[in-house]
Amino acid sequence: MQPPAPRSLSLAHRAGRRLAAALLALVALLVPLPGAAAQAAAAGATDAGAPFKLRVVGGLAGITQYTQLEAPFWTRDLPRLSGGRFTADIVPFDRAGVPGSEMLRLLHLGVVPFGTVLMSSLSAQHPFYTAADLPGLNPDMAALRATLAAVRPALEQALRSEQGIEPLALYVYPAQVLFCRERLRGLADLRGRVVRVSSAAQGDFMAALGAKPRLVPFAQMVAGVESGALDCAVTAAMSGNVLGLHQHTAYLYPMPITWGLALFGANQAAWQALPQELRTLLRAQLPRLETAIWLSAEEETANGLACNTGSSRCTSGRRGAMTLVPVSAQDEARRAELLRSAVLPRWRERCGARCAGLQLGGPGAGSPAPGKP
Repeated sequence: MQPPAPRSLSLAHRAGRRLAAALLALVALLVPLPGAAAQAAAAGATDAGAPFKLRVVGGLAGITQYTQLEAPFWTRDLPRLSGGRFTADIVPFDRAGVPGSEMLRLLHLGVVPFGTVLMSSLSAQHPFYTAADLPGLNPDMAALRATLAAVRPALEQALRSEQGIEPLALYVYPAQVLFCRERLRGLADLRGRVVRVSSAAQGDFMAALGAKPRLVPFAQMVAGVESGALDCAVTAAMSGNVLGLHQHTAYLYPMPITWGLALFGANQAAWQALPQELRTLLRAQLPRLETAIWLSAEEETANGLACNTGSSRCTSGRRGAMTLVPVSAQDEARRAELLRSAVLPRWRERCGARCAGLQLGGPGAGSPAPGKP
C-alpha cells in the first residue's frame, strides 16, 4: 500500500489543479490567442472590413481606474478613434479567475496577449521590477514620479529582454494608506497589530514596526477586518470606501505606505501580430490614458481621505465618520529610517547582485539612479 501523500504536497496539488482550471477558463475568455490574431491579420480580415478585436485584461474591478478610464478607453474610445476599425473586450484581472501573481507569467507565455500586472505582486519573484514603489520610498506623488522616471528605462528593458513583454503604459493607483479598527495615533501604535498588506515589501515595512503583516487579497480584505482577523488594512482610501471598509474601521492614517504601480503590456508576439495602424494608434493614445490615470490617482487620494472622514470636500463615494490621524514629523523621520534599515536591505536580499548598485531613497539611502542594474 502506498503511504498517503504529505499534506503539503496534497495542498500544492490541489492549488495546481485550481490554477490549471482557472487558466483554462481564462484561455476560453481570451480566445483568439496571439497565433490566431496573427493568422487573422495575415488573411486580411481587417482589410475585408471586419473589425479587428483585441482581448484585454485590465486592472482591479469596481474602482475608478477601471470603470471610468480603462474600460471606456478600450470599449468606447478605441472604436471611435479608429472609425470602428478596431474594437476591444476587457475584463478586470481580479475577475478573470487567475491570481495577480500569475499575470506576468501569463503575459510571458502569451496566454494573456494584452494585460495588466500589479507590480506589488512581483515583490517576491521579481523584486527588481518593484524598485520604483518600495514602502516608505515616495512620501508624495512628486517623489514617485521622479523615482519612476529614473528607473523606468531599465525596467522596460528588463521586461522586454527577460519576459518577452512590450511595456505600453505604467499606471498608478492612489496612495496606499492605513485603515484601523482601534485607536491609532501613529506608526508606533501598530506594534502587535495584524495588518493586511498587498506585497512582501509592505510586509517588511510593517514587520519592522513590530506589526504582524498578513498577505490578504483585495477582495477578502473587508471580510478580514469585519471578522476581527485583521486589526488594520493597507489599501487606497477610495478603494476602501468603495468596498465599505470605512464602515468597519474608525481611524485613517494618510501616510502613503506605497502607491501601487501597474504595468500594462503586451506579449511581444501578440504585439507584432497587430496591424501597424493599430500599433501606431496605441502608441499615441496609451500615454494619454496613462496621464489621465495618474491625474485621477492624485485626485482620488485626496477625495478618498475626504469621503472616509465625512468632509464636505467629498465629491464622490460615501461619507464616513473616520478620524483622520495627522502624520507627525517624528513619523516622517521613522518612515525614512525604516526604508533605510529594513525595506531596502530586505529588497536587496531578495533581488541579489542586480540591485546592489541601484540607489534609492534620497539622502542617506542614495538617489534614484537610472541605467542597467
